[in-house]
Amino acid sequence: MKLKKILLCAAFSAAMPLAAQDNVVTVEAAKPGSVIQPTMYGIFFEDINYAADGGLYGELLKNRSFEFSPDHLMGWQAFGKVEVKNDGPFDKNPHYVRLSCAGHNDMWTGLQNEGFFGIGLKRDAEYRFSVWARVPEGKAQTLRVQLINEYGLEEHQEFVSKDIKVTSSDWKKYSVVLKSPRTMQDANLRLFLCSEKGRNGDGVMDVEHISLFPVDTWMGHENGMRKDLAQALYDMRPGVFRFPGGCIVEGATMDTRYQWKNTVGPVENRPLNKNRWESTFTYRYYPDYFQSYGLGFYEYFLLSEEIGAEPLPVLNVGMVCQFQNGDDAHAPATEAGLKPFIDDCNDLIEFANGDVNTKWGKLRAEMGHPAPFNLKFLGIGNEQWADPYFKRVKIVSDAVRKAHPEIKIIGTSGPDSEGHNFDIGWEAMKEQKADLVDEHFYRNIDWFKNQMNRYDEYDRKGPKVFAGEYACHDKGKKYNHAGASIYEAAFMLNLEKNADVVHMATYAPLFAHVKGWQWRPDAIWYDNLRSARTASYWVQALFSQNKGTNVLTTSLSNPTPKGEDGVFAQACLDSKKGEYIVKVVNTQEKAESVRIDLKGVKKIGAVKAITLDLSDYDLENTVDNPNAITPQESAIKADGTSINLTVPAKNFIVIIANK
Repeated sequence: MKLKKILLCAAFSAAMPLAAQDNVVTVEAAKPGSVIQPTMYGIFFEDINYAADGGLYGELLKNRSFEFSPDHLMGWQAFGKVEVKNDGPFDKNPHYVRLSCAGHNDMWTGLQNEGFFGIGLKRDAEYRFSVWARVPEGKAQTLRVQLINEYGLEEHQEFVSKDIKVTSSDWKKYSVVLKSPRTMQDANLRLFLCSEKGRNGDGVMDVEHISLFPVDTWMGHENGMRKDLAQALYDMRPGVFRFPGGCIVEGATMDTRYQWKNTVGPVENRPLNKNRWESTFTYRYYPDYFQSYGLGFYEYFLLSEEIGAEPLPVLNVGMVCQFQNGDDAHAPATEAGLKPFIDDCNDLIEFANGDVNTKWGKLRAEMGHPAPFNLKFLGIGNEQWADPYFKRVKIVSDAVRKAHPEIKIIGTSGPDSEGHNFDIGWEAMKEQKADLVDEHFYRNIDWFKNQMNRYDEYDRKGPKVFAGEYACHDKGKKYNHAGASIYEAAFMLNLEKNADVVHMATYAPLFAHVKGWQWRPDAIWYDNLRSARTASYWVQALFSQNKGTNVLTTSLSNPTPKGEDGVFAQACLDSKKGEYIVKVVNTQEKAESVRIDLKGVKKIGAVKAITLDLSDYDLENTVDNPNAITPQESAIKADGTSINLTVPAKNFIVIIANK
């Protein structure tokens, strides 16, 4: 994270005398308390809001394998003599397109792809085009590949054009690199069949799995991630990465549930899946929202490793989405009925951790990662409740524990943050000895104001807490404005205070395309070229980057009553860096003087403050103004073992003092 250096002359004073109205934050600095788990703060990925295809996943073409249904040419414009066929080289993606010459000097055959809300291109950047192709009659043909501006005023729509000569009657992969001379949000890709005999020739060419990727992806992977979005995840320094969802784990039907085994192996042969979020909301409907599975479980594990986060996959428990289906369409609650789901869990552990001589460990190695991914956690089921879930999760988790006692199992307390289903969910998870329980709460400001001590009274002997999905919004304001994110910061202080019982927390959702979203608020917004890290992102980043190793008992001389605005504070020790970290949040409409006393310390060294100003209630970071809210860093002085400061209204400040 790059922080601007500023002077906070009015906010901080090294030797400001203690006034009667000052709020004293007392930190027991010499008495390290509960261990803060490395997984404490992390990220949750779900393919909602075009988060995978059209987002994090680098593929720029829509429906590259012609498998969208019922329209196999969705995303493409076909012209000339075009036929969709279904006996292609990839058994799980059998459809392909046959291009035949148009038979006239002024007619052409070809295809044009619209991408995801257009194709984003950057000037002087390179893009790798690839296609599986053959000439079934054995007559060599040429495929002309163009990047175009269909609606520009230039004489030529194309601004890049290269030819690929296809000579074999067998299916082969061909590729070419295209360099863009311009920046565009909404380019298209156009393909022409160019017969060796001219436009009125008799040439035929079959094309399949047509792909376009930036050459410059995250870590340079060919089947890689969009670089700026992956970089934003890395910069957060997350401790845990939960994937692939979310409700897509369940699916709208059993056939459309997420099945990890379909997401590994050669990318050309990963079958398409209907996205559970395609048709959820008629008021935000996207009939072209599918999952190509190009971003699959191998890529999730690899990304977890590269951003330094523990992987946390979540698998289906034999149930489809309860919100959409009630108590229908569940697998039988017997060991035999749930065997496919048990096998999925155990086989996934083998894929992640198994020796290269095992079936699934061998596949991992063949995909490029012989070393194990060191999986430690597994979620079984997502946001489900009552007996249908309790019965199934017990059978599945018991079987997984028997085969892999080293894996920690995460269950769920359902979709509610309190109430009957929440209570019986926790009771069931305790009885089943789940290692962690996944809680979800998308709530408004008033709810968060009344939850600042949520985990103070939790059972210390039961399962640990995974706050797996949460976000704050105001009534009628479900977007990423500063006025809501200040309460996320204040709430997270209680997570840290209770690190003995809270072991994981992940804000959600993570990603959203500005032209293709179903749900908000979200941590990171983007269009085809730009991205914006929201105020909520920065709150998460400041906690994750400064989580420390041990809780330090912290008290305020003027604590904020439940449900009211005020000053909140929590401190921790980072024994690895030799730092005391004090996080202070002021949710009031007025500034407040604060003195931080580090008890048990003879003297503290250099001190810096990182400030996130959230005082402009309606302000938000957007792709047009991505830096409206960003952390600001300043150096300040300590008065012996005390730090005096004025915390402005609606500000979140992280104080870092060296030992």
